[in-house]
Amino acid sequence: QVQLVESGGGLVQAGDSLKLSCAASGRTNSVQFMGWFRQPPGKERDFVGAIRWRWGGGVIGYADSVKGRFTISRDIAENTVYLQMNNLEPEDAAVYYCAAAVRSHYSDYLNTLEYNYWGQGTQVTVSS
Repeated sequence: QVQLVESGGGLVQAGDSLKLSCAASGRTNSVQFMGWFRQPPGKERDFVGAIRWRWGGGVIGYADSVKGRFTISRDIAENTVYLQMNNLEPEDAAVYYCAAAVRSHYSDYLNTLEYNYWGQGTQVTVSS
């Protein structure tokens, strides 16, 4: 099993920056790639970004809504995935989740069903 714990959420104003962390533990050697998702109140859980866990930790992709503003990265020594969020907008407000996939189905990185483990989420609130 893999355990994931998100942190770093909070209340910010539009235009501010925030960095989220996702600490992984357990059988992290089984993880192939990691993703960030977000879920606004009353809405569906949406993809944000994904990154390879192994082989250099290259970025797989981002949602169009966050390209140029958000950056996903990985520190393998710390077993942690980060999401740097810049120029936040009210539309970015949501509970942010990190997730881990153990299969090498990289082409399906947008699909929540491809992820086997999920964190508890961290709240990001953006005021105008």
